[in-house]
Amino acid sequence: MRLTGVSVIREGQEVLRSLDLRLNDHRIAVIGLNGSGKSTLVRLLNGLLLPTRGTVQVGELTTAKDAKRIRRQVGFVFQNPENQIVMPLVAEDLAFGAKNLGLSGTEIAARVDGILDRLGITHLRDRECYALSGGEKQMVALASVLVMKPSTIVFDEPTTMLDRRNRRRLQAAITDLDQRAIVVTHDLELIDNFQRVLVMHNGRVAFDGAPGAAAEFYRGISD
Repeated sequence: MRLTGVSVIREGQEVLRSLDLRLNDHRIAVIGLNGSGKSTLVRLLNGLLLPTRGTVQVGELTTAKDAKRIRRQVGFVFQNPENQIVMPLVAEDLAFGAKNLGLSGTEIAARVDGILDRLGITHLRDRECYALSGGEKQMVALASVLVMKPSTIVFDEPTTMLDRRNRRRLQAAITDLDQRAIVVTHDLELIDNFQRVLVMHNGRVAFDGAPGAAAEFYRGISD
C-alpha cells in the first residue's frame, strides 16, 4: 500500500499535505491530536475519500480508478458500529456483504459461522443487532468485515465508545488477526505491540517509528 504526493483539501483548507508513505508493516497505528488528519488519512486507504492531489495505490490498483475492487481487499471498521450494521439480525448482517462475492448460500452460512466462532460470538448469531451492547456491536462490525476476507483492515478509533473490558477484548481480536491492521487511536495501551506508529500533526506525518518513542513524541506535542 502506497501514498504518493497525497494532499487533501477541504473547504479551501489543506487537511493533508504532500504525504509519501508505504504502509506494508503488519501492525500500524496512527495517533495524533484531534484535527491532525488521522481519520482523513485512513479513509484514503480504501477509497472512502479520494485525494485532491496524488495517488493512493493498493498493489497495482489505485483508489481513483479501482475503489470497488480495493474495498474488497481493504476492510474498514468505523468508530461507531451502528454506521455499518445494516441488517436486523447478526447473521443476516454478516451474510449481507458476502452475498456480493457470488458465494452460494451454503458457503455464506459456513463463512458466517466460522467468523462468529473465531471471534467467540457465536451466541450472538440470531440476536437482533439493535439490542446488542456497544462492545457486542463493535465485534459484529469487525465480523462483518472479516467475512469478506480482506487482506488489510483499517480501524478508525475502534475503542472510543467501549469500556475497559471491551477495549481489551477488541485489542485481543486485533492482535489475533492474520490480516494487516491499520488503527487510528487515542488509546496508547492499544499500540504497545505494534510494529510501527505514525504521529500525525498539522496534516503531516510528524513522527514515524516504534510505539514507545511515538507515544513520547505525541505526549510532547499534546502538552
